[in-house]
Amino acid sequence: MLTKAKRMQVYNKYGGHCAYCGKKIEYKDMQVDHIEPQRLYIDKKVADQIENLNPSCRKCNHYKRARSIERYRELILKLHTKIRDIYLCEVAENYGVIKIEPWDGKFYFEKILRKESEVEHDA
Repeated sequence: MLTKAKRMQVYNKYGGHCAYCGKKIEYKDMQVDHIEPQRLYIDKKVADQIENLNPSCRKCNHYKRARSIERYRELILKLHTKIRDIYLCEVAENYGVIKIEPWDGKFYFEKILRKESEVEHDA
């Protein structure tokens, strides 16, 4: 069980945004995701270290489940093709109601870390 202080630390990791999709989340709605699933750790205290915890919205946490980050990435990379298989989505795309595009393969937290790295490099 995570302490309130550790939950707040996780929440602040990416400024109150989901580490995966980047949407703003309220503290009360945040779910704490284990980047590497807990099932891979014998010592649960190691699994609960801040480096292995990410703030997540309910939808991302549900879809990621107990998958590794790379397995989750593979699922999201294929999402646009799965969506196109849904008849109603295909109709909506044909009428310009929605636009389905491939994902760039980078989670929000990776984009944030890259920007921070670029700023440090330029300094």
